[in-house]
Amino acid sequence: MLSIDPHPLLETSVVITEFDQAIGETPTPIEIVEKLTFPLDVPVAMETDVKSHVRDMLRFGGYKPTGRGKPASEYLRQAVEKDRLSSINIPVDICNVVSLHSGLPISVIDLELASPPLKIGIAPENSQYVFNQTGQTIKLDGLLCLFDENGPCANAVKDSQRTKTSSKTNKTLSIIWGTHSLPGYTTTVVQWYRKLLSEFGTTQSV
Repeated sequence: MLSIDPHPLLETSVVITEFDQAIGETPTPIEIVEKLTFPLDVPVAMETDVKSHVRDMLRFGGYKPTGRGKPASEYLRQAVEKDRLSSINIPVDICNVVSLHSGLPISVIDLELASPPLKIGIAPENSQYVFNQTGQTIKLDGLLCLFDENGPCANAVKDSQRTKTSSKTNKTLSIIWGTHSLPGYTTTVVQWYRKLLSEFGTTQSV
């Protein structure tokens, strides 16, 4: 279902989650929403310098993960510091909780909006996509991305608007963008992520 191009640092895990009903039918439980902040005891202790390790992994293809192009996990921390991180829906909230507290970026897409075959690889030059409802775009040159038949649709910085979750979503695909330079850490993060997701749906790894 999904292929991954060779990469010296990328350690990724892909999780499919199927919910019993459309996610818009069920509000995110308060125990998840409460984790969208600091400080909080969570079953993942953030490794030292996760930020630099993730940035190094993203630099491999020539991408510059700084400024507005920094990893999504860094945006989450910044949003918490400014009290701007709020609940969206169950899969996105769980993604944000785990990413916030682990430091690893996580993508979540509506699997039924993506067209197979799926692949993870580095985006070529002059690649971009729209990442929000206002039509803003992100330049993808050299950035690790998830691709479907129609091109790139997710990455560790900003996911594409065309495959984002909505109130009608009931099947998601998540990508945890980990790195081999943190041995064992991605596995620990994924275990916690799957545990939270399994409380609300059926999960499977790809």
